[in-house]
Formats: sequence, C-alpha cells, structure tokens
Amino acid sequence: MSLTVLEEYIETGNYQDLDLLLSKSPELVKENTSHDISPLLLACYYHKTQIVQVILKYIKSITIHEACAVGLTEQVQFMLEQKPEVINELSSHGFYPLGIAAHFGQEEIVRILLLQHANPNAASKNGYQVFPIHAALSGQHDRIVKQLIEAGAEVNVLQSSRTSPLHLAAQQGNIDLIIVLLEHGADISVRNEFGQTAADLASEKGFHEIAEILKS
Repeated sequence: MSLTVLEEYIETGNYQDLDLLLSKSPELVKENTSHDISPLLLACYYHKTQIVQVILKYIKSITIHEACAVGLTEQVQFMLEQKPEVINELSSHGFYPLGIAAHFGQEEIVRILLLQHANPNAASKNGYQVFPIHAALSGQHDRIVKQLIEAGAEVNVLQSSRTSPLHLAAQQGNIDLIIVLLEHGADISVRNEFGQTAADLASEKGFHEIAEILKS
C-alpha cells in the first residue's frame, strides 16, 4: 500500500507528503516500483526535480544508473574509479549507463563515460533496442548526439519499429542534426516498420523543406 502511495506522490510531484512518508518509512526508497525501476529513477523519468531531492535525502547507496540519471558527476567518476566494470552494467529496465546519461541530457557524464570507453553502439536489452544516439535524439540533446557520433556512434542503427536516428531528427525538424547525420553517412532510404522514410516523417510533421532535402 505504501509503495502505491509513494508512486502516486512521485507522479503528481507531491514532494511534501513524500517527505513525510519517507521520514516514517525510509526503506521504501529501496523498493522497486511497479515500473520495475527504483523510486529515484521513476522521479527522474517524470522530471520531478523536487521529488528527486527528497528521495536523495533518504538514500544510503546509489546505483551507477541512478547517478547518471540524476547528474551526480563526481559520484559517477568515483564509481568508475572504484569499479570500472560498472560502465557495462545493465539497469533493471535494460539500459547501460551511457544510454541513461544520454536520455537525461547529462552531457558531462556522457563525456566521462565515453572517455572511459563506454560503447556508443550498445543498445538497450529490453526489447526496444534503444541506442544511446536514439536516447539523445529523443530528448533533443543535440550536443550529446554530436559527442556520440564523434566517439564512433553508428548513424544508421535501428531501434524498435526500425526507427533510425535520421527518422527522429526529421520528425523533430532538426536541420542541424539532420546535416550532421547526413555528413556521417545517414541513409535517407531507410524505411521504418510502417514503410516511412525520414522524408515522409518530416512531411507528416509539416517540415516540407526538410522533406524535400531528404528526398534528394
């Protein structure tokens, strides 16, 4: 019951009642939520900054994935120094630290992980096949996308539904990243599982000039 209440507080951003709940039952921060992730990660996915800060008060230990999501740069650096193999550790929901850092736009942590030879082409192991470049593009973290490409990220990798990085950039109308992707060999002819090219997605979203560029 308490876990259900905790999740409700996280989802609604009710940090005051959450603080009260955790002051009485601090062990709840160690429970897995119904989303199969920790309360801290759940708060990160809901972008509830105040909730994150409340949970951090009651946490005695933190995983590499949580540290990457929250943006605890020094903690990530310390973990990598103490136990370098955590760089290849999968989270309970199938993501590597680099994929999580890319998703949450943690640029400095992405830089650290890449310097420590995190694989920029390691997809999530959860059926969605999300690569770090997809994660960064989905969050529109342009500088991280460029960091990943410079580190050797492939530009034609496909996540579930046969979605390429170019598909994502095109439907966002992100001409800057479209140019970067094309310069690094992005294939304009790739079709997703619905038969759509990047040009089709750009056109569907009203980016007609971009669609024309992607047809040529």
